[in-house]
Amino acid sequence: MNVAQTTVWLLIGLWVSAFTSATLLPGSSEIVLGTLWWQGLNIFLIWSVATFGNVCGSMINWWLGTQVHRFSQRRWFPVTPVQLEKAQVHFDRFGTPALLLTGLPLIGDPLTVAAGVFRVSFLKTILLIFIAKGGRYALLLVMADEWLKPLISTTAG
Repeated sequence: MNVAQTTVWLLIGLWVSAFTSATLLPGSSEIVLGTLWWQGLNIFLIWSVATFGNVCGSMINWWLGTQVHRFSQRRWFPVTPVQLEKAQVHFDRFGTPALLLTGLPLIGDPLTVAAGVFRVSFLKTILLIFIAKGGRYALLLVMADEWLKPLISTTAG
């Protein structure tokens, strides 16, 4: 396998990791992103792949949220109508700009589901999630470049 083929497989792995990190499946996209940065892959390329994968995973969450009302009256459904009403009140308090918090750990992924549940439009959702997720990955890469690169060069030299 040549370098170009290896790079393609590494980028596919990054996309899968970023995708699963945005869903209920386990993922560790920051570690994969950092490893590819460490290996010297093009920063814009790895940022683009990670952001695209993570946004795709988030939009799966959004779609799942759009399906909640189909099942909300079933006995086996884990969320009661009262809980959905409370969630609507909280979501309405902050509005769709709350989707800019989807890049944060722990609260980000539930917000993507809530956007689907409460019928935030696809375009508005994808735009705000792209800003949040892309911003998080950009921040991580800038921090790595600014803080880790000097440490690496002093250690290596």
